[in-house]
Amino acid sequence: MFYLIEVEDYIRVEPKLFGLPTLESVEKQLRETYADYYDKDVGRVIGIVDVLEVGEGVLIPGDGATYYRSRFKLLVWKPELQELVYGIVSEITNFGAFMDLGVMKGMIHISQTMDDYVSFSKSDSLVGKVSKRSLKQGDMCVARIVAISHKGGELKIGLTMRQPGLGKLEWIKEDAAKKNKAVQKEAKEEEKAAKGEKKGGKKK
Repeated sequence: MFYLIEVEDYIRVEPKLFGLPTLESVEKQLRETYADYYDKDVGRVIGIVDVLEVGEGVLIPGDGATYYRSRFKLLVWKPELQELVYGIVSEITNFGAFMDLGVMKGMIHISQTMDDYVSFSKSDSLVGKVSKRSLKQGDMCVARIVAISHKGGELKIGLTMRQPGLGKLEWIKEDAAKKNKAVQKEAKEEEKAAKGEKKGGKKK
């Protein structure tokens, strides 16, 4: 889930940025500080949206940098359980697939890739025994976050595609077309039955 959060903190501006106007130096330092930044409470920082306020600089003896109390806005993405995510399969392994979510990566265990018995094929793809559906690198998919772990200080996201409306985009389209066809067939049968009842009623 994407969030826009407001943060107030002392920003340590390194001496190499002293030649710039204060606001610019704080902005540059923020971009360096929060590049690839992730915190389990905050999430992954996507970017610095705006620097709202910069206070007076504070010097600390023995430290060549200057600290500015600043207020700024961050755009972050924090994974949430049961959240739907869209991504591209970046790697296929014999135990599942890794999906690039744009901001982070998630892992789909082989048993969660589709509602079928799945095996790893020689062509580096995961194939369903009954459906013959295959999942390979570069496929675009919709998945659901079912596990979030921070063991060892590293974020791991577990995904599933076994629920209705999830999976490879082609599968979702195929399932929707089948469902639509079934609904139309049922509607025609009901209409036919209704006409038959009406006709039978007239004969009486």
